[in-house]
Amino acid sequence: MNIYTEVNDVLDHMFNACTTSQINEFIPEKRGFRIHGHSTTISLERAFWNVLDDMAGESKMPLPRLIEKVHDGCLVANDKNIASCLRVICLKYLNVYSSCTPAAARAELARVA
Repeated sequence: MNIYTEVNDVLDHMFNACTTSQINEFIPEKRGFRIHGHSTTISLERAFWNVLDDMAGESKMPLPRLIEKVHDGCLVANDKNIASCLRVICLKYLNVYSSCTPAAARAELARVA
């Protein structure tokens, strides 16, 4: 069952793609991590945790290490808001890698490294 049924534009189409069984993707979930020895809790919607889990798997590193790398790289641009950094990284990851094959994604990663 869709949570939205009228289709007039792109946003309407996106809502049509969401079903009541996917509603948990919108619910914030808190997870605790240690970043350089400091305990912190990060609250993100489940959809973002799913992307981060995929990124960690693709990078062959545990999720806490991925979070620490994002923390170290992103906080230069975004002072102290790790949740915001993680959301932006997820969107960038999806924009760059979702439309290409795994081999093409690895080639792009090697090109920018």
